[in-house]
Amino acid sequence: MEFTDFSSFHEMLRATVDRTPGTVAYRSILENGEMESVTWSDFYDQVRRAAKALIALGIEHGDKVNVLSYTNYKWVLTDFAVMAVGGCTVGIYQTLLPKDCRYIVDHSDAVLVFAEDEQQVAKLKEIRQEIPDIRKVVLFKGDPGGDDWVIGYEEFLALGDDVPEETLQGRIDAVTPEDLAAIVYTSGTTGVPKGAVLTHDNLTFTAQSVKASLAVEGADETLLFLPLAHVFARLIVFGALANDITLTFARGLDTIAEDMKIARPHWFASVPRVYEKVHTKIISGAEAKGGLALKIFRWALDVGRQVSECKLNKRPIPATTALKYKLANKLVFSKVHEALGGRVRWCISGAAPLNPDIARFFHTADILVLEGIGMTENTSFTNVNRVDNYRFGWVGPTGPGIEQKTDEHGEIMYRGRNVMKEYYKMPAETAETITEDGWQYTGDLGEIDDEGFLRVTGRKKDLIITAGGKNVAPSAIEGLVATSKFINQVCVVGDRRKYLTALITVDEENIRAYAQEHAITGTELPDLVSSPQIVNLIGQEVEDKNQQFASFETIKKFKIVDEFTIDNGMLTPTMKVKRNVAVERYKDLIEKMYVEG
Repeated sequence: MEFTDFSSFHEMLRATVDRTPGTVAYRSILENGEMESVTWSDFYDQVRRAAKALIALGIEHGDKVNVLSYTNYKWVLTDFAVMAVGGCTVGIYQTLLPKDCRYIVDHSDAVLVFAEDEQQVAKLKEIRQEIPDIRKVVLFKGDPGGDDWVIGYEEFLALGDDVPEETLQGRIDAVTPEDLAAIVYTSGTTGVPKGAVLTHDNLTFTAQSVKASLAVEGADETLLFLPLAHVFARLIVFGALANDITLTFARGLDTIAEDMKIARPHWFASVPRVYEKVHTKIISGAEAKGGLALKIFRWALDVGRQVSECKLNKRPIPATTALKYKLANKLVFSKVHEALGGRVRWCISGAAPLNPDIARFFHTADILVLEGIGMTENTSFTNVNRVDNYRFGWVGPTGPGIEQKTDEHGEIMYRGRNVMKEYYKMPAETAETITEDGWQYTGDLGEIDDEGFLRVTGRKKDLIITAGGKNVAPSAIEGLVATSKFINQVCVVGDRRKYLTALITVDEENIRAYAQEHAITGTELPDLVSSPQIVNLIGQEVEDKNQQFASFETIKKFKIVDEFTIDNGMLTPTMKVKRNVAVERYKDLIEKMYVEG
């Protein structure tokens, strides 16, 4: 394909505005469930006004601006305005503790922070003495509270009303493709977060490569609920812009189910955890009904699998099977579609491995989950399955303009205009990651077939080597075991050990239902999970999943622990378990699994 060599991200925005000025660009779901909309033309005017306000606040070319907020319209508006004047946006997860916010604010050399609400402002005030370079905090919503350091968003916008148009245009015209557009900090599963520097060219190139890889249609709409501090969510915004797609902002992670029905997206992107949760809820709901309803559900799944196999192998669907599938859809699968708003054609899964069984389950219901891969260091996109060419368990071929290969150790490498410029202020780490001829080391291990399809087999640093010398990729095991409706999270342990063990958290809703059904006493979850019946239940679930692994890959022992969360430091903001933190926190419990008989 031919790429448009935009001079800046703002030029790509302007191209979309010129194509479809009256089309709705963004919708926001309000607390009462109603929606507010803005057209591309009106959005563009707002971007320019916010850009002028940044100039009035003294933001210079190359200045860093933090955004400490969950996903919302003002996040995107601010981001686009910062990039327009040659600034660099640096997102901060709203779930981070004050000390973690301080690290990013300080390390990124930021001079201005946009904060979502008073709760986020309170974090900044707690570390105010440690971030002296921050001139102002701009509040998206809430009361600034009479502190001159904090101003409201409307007050911020008004600051730029006297900035001349020619001043703004001069700043926009001065931006080049190689200028910094964003610094995105890695979520830090191990060690200190690193800031990946992304240029305007990184963003505009990757948005176009994504556009060429996905089967979008002119009137498509999508829903965004991923955190914009993560580059995956930013890529969805950039891709929607390149495709003239209307994007709706969800209210929050806890309202996704309701927001799906309100927004009615044609496609959406998510991390695997959301698909796992939906899968568990559907299975549990069917089993709870029991009787005839459960028999119909299982019959529908069986018919759906037959249709899925035909599609995967590009075989025609037999007429009788097609009739059965039509009935299965009416009785069962239509409800799954309704739960997702009723218009979903396909979905994207990224940021972590998706268990193939989960993808196959959705495929039986005629919902295609296209798994892809990308990372912060390559603008969150390298590979994705296509709607007319896909495999479960593989992440598909590369997008246009992106090269891939594996080195002699099986590590996956990429080269293209999607690869970051550097790690901010970390030259040694940059040199270890990007070769002189532009190839990026990913840390992922994988295989590439003759058609260019990539299958990721594990993480180089995450690989467990048992005492017997066997190499084990824990993520695949964890993903399969977590498909049990009674199991929530899994952390496999076993490096340099004679066998694998696991730390497991349970699905509270399904455990309580099981306890009630089997008259297991106890109202508090710790009491329930310590009961022999529940421990035996989890043991049976683990043993059932073990049947699908080689002997050295099976989990021999496990311990039930408290849920891994962002607040307790066990999860990254992208919902990945911090294995090293888990191993350290539960080291005594782990040791017992290797000394107990």
